[in-house]
Amino acid sequence: MSNFRELLEVHQSQINDLLASKIYEPIEQAILDISTALEGGLPILVMGNGGSASDAMHIAGELIGKFLHERGALNVICLNANLSVLTAWANDYEFETVFSRQVEAHGKGGGVCWGLSTSGNSINVINAFKKARQMGMITIALTGKGGGALSQFSDVLIEAPTLDTPRVQEIHILIYHYICECIEQRLLASKS
Repeated sequence: MSNFRELLEVHQSQINDLLASKIYEPIEQAILDISTALEGGLPILVMGNGGSASDAMHIAGELIGKFLHERGALNVICLNANLSVLTAWANDYEFETVFSRQVEAHGKGGGVCWGLSTSGNSINVINAFKKARQMGMITIALTGKGGGALSQFSDVLIEAPTLDTPRVQEIHILIYHYICECIEQRLLASKS
């Protein structure tokens, strides 16, 4: 990018791509699946690597704390947030199963396993999805264009319309903020 205006034009183009895509259906399905699990007291397990790990922690913070409204805490666990578990398991066994081991520990049938991977090819997220499916959990992936290998193991696939990692992450925040806002509204409405 030679200047900020050029970056904004790239964003505008990607927003236009989103508007023209079929992304609405998987987003609405994710909202429904996550809300239904939370209403049933079932866990939402969220994870990612690198920037996606930060996004996973952000999602957990929005749902455990609050997004816009005062409400009770929600049953959300960020699997990349526990450094002791991550480093112990990766050191003693392998990094490829650091999330699937935690899905085994915290997962429940009917709950949701929500993975973020800009490429869709993060082996540890794929392994977590495999374990989650064995346990009867719903798998939701937030990826870049095409979904990578993760698309094969996703019940709900939400793709940003690009493969450019920073742009994927910027689109992801827009999407997951919307999902968090809608979950909160839906859960508050069900209690009134």
